[in-house]
Amino acid sequence: MPKKIDHEQRKEKILQTALKVFAREGYRDSNLSLIATECGISRPTIYQYFKDKEEIYYYAVKLVTGRMFNKYASFAWSTDQNYIVRITNICLDIMQTASEHEGELTSLVDVMLQMKKEGRDFNEIILRRTAKLTILFKRLLRMGIKEGDIIGCDVNRVADHLLLLLESSCFQVAFLDTFDMQHSKHLVSTYLAFYSAKAFPSR
Repeated sequence: MPKKIDHEQRKEKILQTALKVFAREGYRDSNLSLIATECGISRPTIYQYFKDKEEIYYYAVKLVTGRMFNKYASFAWSTDQNYIVRITNICLDIMQTASEHEGELTSLVDVMLQMKKEGRDFNEIILRRTAKLTILFKRLLRMGIKEGDIIGCDVNRVADHLLLLLESSCFQVAFLDTFDMQHSKHLVSTYLAFYSAKAFPSR
């Protein structure tokens, strides 16, 4: 009886291998044949999953952001924590996850920069894939204001600031060996504490 293949597991294996190849060879010099060889599968087999290396990159971004949103959306509405605490915990977990997966993050960012040099800007794709997280922040901020956990504020601006802080941390994790994650976490926590109604009960 032929062995049953877990196709999602194989796709993830191809993805992980591709990121390593991209990091080692550079995106331009990488190809599906090399990725297939290192995966231990044939070139025709890899084409059953991805038509080209660009599609692998799309899949990586989609997989990471999709899992991230599902995780945090579930957490956000399954706890009775103060809304500022919920948002803070989500931000800190994103930063910690980035720190723990520095190699993969560096590969993704490196690919993005190499593709930009070739005239392909994936900023719109990143924005589209992180839009759900921004919407989640806005919903939590509005609910926090309504429940009295958060002072009145420009919800859109605060959500945008949070995303910028998180993006900055991720890029620094990828490129700066001297990056201080604890300092960055403190910065985010301090920023959010400013909007806590408990910190400023008379405001």
